[in-house]
Amino acid sequence: MMTPSRRTLLTLFAAAGMVSATRGIAQPRAGGSGGADLLPLWPGKAPGAPATLPVRKVNERSKDPSFHDRWITSIAQPALVVRPAAKPNGAAVMLVPGGGYGFLSYDNEGEEQARWLNARGVTAFILLYRLPDEGWSDRSLVPLQDAQRGMRLIRAHAGRFGIEANRVAVLGFSAGGHLAGSLATRHAEPTYAPVDATDRLPARPDLAGLIYPVVSLSASFTHGGSRDNLLGAGADDAARKRASVELGVTETTPPIFLAHSSDDGTVPIQNSLALYQAMLAAGRPAELHAFDQGGHGFGVRLAADKPASIWPTLFAAYGARQGVFRA
Repeated sequence: MMTPSRRTLLTLFAAAGMVSATRGIAQPRAGGSGGADLLPLWPGKAPGAPATLPVRKVNERSKDPSFHDRWITSIAQPALVVRPAAKPNGAAVMLVPGGGYGFLSYDNEGEEQARWLNARGVTAFILLYRLPDEGWSDRSLVPLQDAQRGMRLIRAHAGRFGIEANRVAVLGFSAGGHLAGSLATRHAEPTYAPVDATDRLPARPDLAGLIYPVVSLSASFTHGGSRDNLLGAGADDAARKRASVELGVTETTPPIFLAHSSDDGTVPIQNSLALYQAMLAAGRPAELHAFDQGGHGFGVRLAADKPASIWPTLFAAYGARQGVFRA
């Protein structure tokens, strides 16, 4: 029988034409911990909503019915998909899928990451964030608004999910790594008008993991697609520098873990090198793993003989040394 909370969520998403897209994304996962919650980020419409909201689309790229590989676009109601650990240890990670700010690689950089985190006792929250080029006002701030609100919402619900509010990390991939890095460096920047008590909570993550991330939007080694999707093709140099993560490092930037492959043909490893150097220059804790093989977009799908496949173990160890995860 449908519970009241589930009925409420279905009513909310049906109004936005999203029920079919929600089904299979926020449902219990076979072999998982028994269920998931979908937490809408905003109590009403998200900031800067267009007159006609986009209708969520899910592109299933897998031809294997037992294996999902979904790309999501047109997100009108951003949310956190909660994947609780069977034996939670108090830590949490907000997962930020990539996709060049043009789509979300939901399974490769969301669900599949939640599984290994859950196995380590970490509660995972997959961020379904809005894409900037879908009619929203202040396009360059749209993803960051959702990331800030998502981090605050996790802390607002810490007691409900058995989370310690000072053990919340963010883990982002590719353009999602740019968003995670932007959250780490711009967590205190006012990007939207507060809507409730949740917005009094800090948006600063206690740890940031950036995997093959887009970092600079102004340097020659930027990923042009991510830059143009976020800022628009005609953005000036000032806007590009303002959105470059390596230029925003301060004394309040949390510890950052970086993993990248030198054979990445999509987002050059110079992105991670630039941020690592900026962290060192600012005296902030950081760890960089530069692998010779792995390419781009590998998630946790690499064979064990590929050097970059070890990054989750290294990230967990670094998080333990920073006091966020359990050793």
